Amino acid sequence: MGWFDFVRSPGGTSVETLRIPLFPLNAVLFPGGLQPLKIFEQRYLDMAAACMKDSTPFGICLIDKGGEVGSAAVPHPVGTLATIARWEMEQLGILMIDALGGRRFRIIETQVGANNLLEGTVELLAELPPTPLPQERERLLPLLQRIVSDLGPERIPEPHRFDSAEWVGYRITEVLPIQNLAKQKLLELDDPLTSLEILEKYLNQRKLLG
Repeated sequence: MGWFDFVRSPGGTSVETLRIPLFPLNAVLFPGGLQPLKIFEQRYLDMAAACMKDSTPFGICLIDKGGEVGSAAVPHPVGTLATIARWEMEQLGILMIDALGGRRFRIIETQVGANNLLEGTVELLAELPPTPLPQERERLLPLLQRIVSDLGPERIPEPHRFDSAEWVGYRITEVLPIQNLAKQKLLELDDPLTSLEILEKYLNQRKLLG
């Protein structure tokens, strides 16, 4: 199977699938977000080199069982495609990268390849339709604008889409000091308006909104 394939689902509709290396982490990557990574295991050094050489993505998934180092971990089924936006190797054998989040995907099947590198066949989830930020959720913006200003474009890359419900929800979620499992549940939601409602309730309870 190539990088991109179309297969038929039981309902007869076309499903876009990918065969990609998977990088299970104790972190959740959201579409449009940046995840700094320090890579030192040979399996991931090889993976990163191949992805940069061929301009191909890999998948970042939250770990369900296992750890980041050693044997291949069991990931949660929904993850995010990642491409390498920046990299540097100041010390031999240690690669620093920024992984940029793309489309969400759902894992169909996995297998452990060479050097315990987890590989998966994944189904790309449909991109969410553009949803304007509702007026009643604009009270989230001052907090997010302060966060964006403090972190800068190196951590929250442009364009800054403060008028997009999806973008606002993802950017707030990725910086909140909440459990990764809660972030995973928000990643899996297909309705950005529901995500914003959940986030506003959380921030209201902690008196973080004006």
